Amino acid sequence: MEDTETSETRNENQTDRYRTLVEESNDIATIIDTDGTMTYVSPAVTRVLGYNPEELVGNTGYEYVHPDDREKNADAVEAVLETPDEPQTVEVRFKHADGSWCWIEATMRNRLEDDVIDGILLNSREITERKEQERELRELAGEYEALLNNAEDAIFFLDVDASDDDITFEFDRLSPAYERQTGITTEEVRGETPRDVFGEQEGAELEANYYRCVKAREPISYQEELEIDEEARIWQTNLAPVLTDGDVTRLVGITRNVTDRVERERQLRRQKERLDEFASVISHDLRNPLNVAQGRATILDEQTESEHLDPLLRALDRMEAIIADTLTLARQGETIDETESVSLTDLVGKCWGTVDTDAATLEITDEMTFQGDRDRLRHVFENLFRNAIEHGGTDVTVRVGRVDENTIYVEDDGSGIPADRREEIFEPGHSSTSGGTGFGLTIVKRIVEAHGWTVSVTDGSEGGARFELVMSQ
Repeated sequence: MEDTETSETRNENQTDRYRTLVEESNDIATIIDTDGTMTYVSPAVTRVLGYNPEELVGNTGYEYVHPDDREKNADAVEAVLETPDEPQTVEVRFKHADGSWCWIEATMRNRLEDDVIDGILLNSREITERKEQERELRELAGEYEALLNNAEDAIFFLDVDASDDDITFEFDRLSPAYERQTGITTEEVRGETPRDVFGEQEGAELEANYYRCVKAREPISYQEELEIDEEARIWQTNLAPVLTDGDVTRLVGITRNVTDRVERERQLRRQKERLDEFASVISHDLRNPLNVAQGRATILDEQTESEHLDPLLRALDRMEAIIADTLTLARQGETIDETESVSLTDLVGKCWGTVDTDAATLEITDEMTFQGDRDRLRHVFENLFRNAIEHGGTDVTVRVGRVDENTIYVEDDGSGIPADRREEIFEPGHSSTSGGTGFGLTIVKRIVEAHGWTVSVTDGSEGGARFELVMSQ
């Protein structure tokens, strides 16, 4: 008798535990009959879907399933009826008590032979957040594919295996741009190492950068020279590691063919070296004998009277002016690396004081401060002032001010510059006066462009010439 009571007590305790598990679980336990009518719904439905179990019992479950998902729900029920030993899992949208739709994952088991359940048992859980993440991942994957397929830069992916204290790199995928630019396809390189693809020497050089990225565990940038199809190409590469559980498992590289740019830079360096050599010849090999000739001509002028001496001295002075302008042109057009705060009033005043202005007048209408190379800008304003006096006369009025916070103007009230000649005046050697070197406005343009600015000429407010310097914003 005691053994029977003990057994009954154990069964009751076990039943209570099962009931507690079902009632407290966040998974919804539901029993439906063969036509889909709900005969039991666990209390978890209130927490998850907002219904009281009594609201659902006796209703057909299909009524609460989204119309687009009812067919696959019915298919799962049919399958579990046909093959009782195989559970079926289905994901459907189920109507929440507030009228919204939420995703649930339901696993169905055939328990028609079970005297207690006598139906199909569904274990359901709410998976709306997971489905939203899956949707976002699909969108992200679509964006990723669109980016990969349309990017002009070449993109490559490497798998990283860091087992046994050794790191192995294997190509996984190449973007269409990479394939177009190199002639190498994903099918050819997938699973291959850089040494397999590019040879021992170049492969080792590539791997050295890959090792560096893995060790740094952060993006790196570098330039490399890689011969492809017997053509040396120079690539600017940005390489980034992908970490999984704290380990670098993948490298993503974005690389751009910069061969043309590097060749241009090399050509510019060679041209600059030749220009420096030319400036050195001008500065020493020509200027020194010129100074000797000027000195001797001056002495000769003091000791002898001749109608040929004045033209000779003027010619030598003109040669000196040409040499000075040529040196300025050679040395002042280089890109500006460092700037300082410059006061327009202060700069213009000092430049005006160094120019032979005769009876010319200067008017500064505005004050402003800007960033620039003060020494080089002195050449700009001095040459603009000389140009105004040479073309506008010794009594010309020169006005300096600003159009806006990024534009400075220098204008005069002289005769102006015809519209059809406004482009050519900046060309080297162009001058409309017999005493000009033809380099003054070329120097202006070169120094302005070295600042990243632009210069243009138009009509002045009083009919003369107006030069506008537009600063980079």
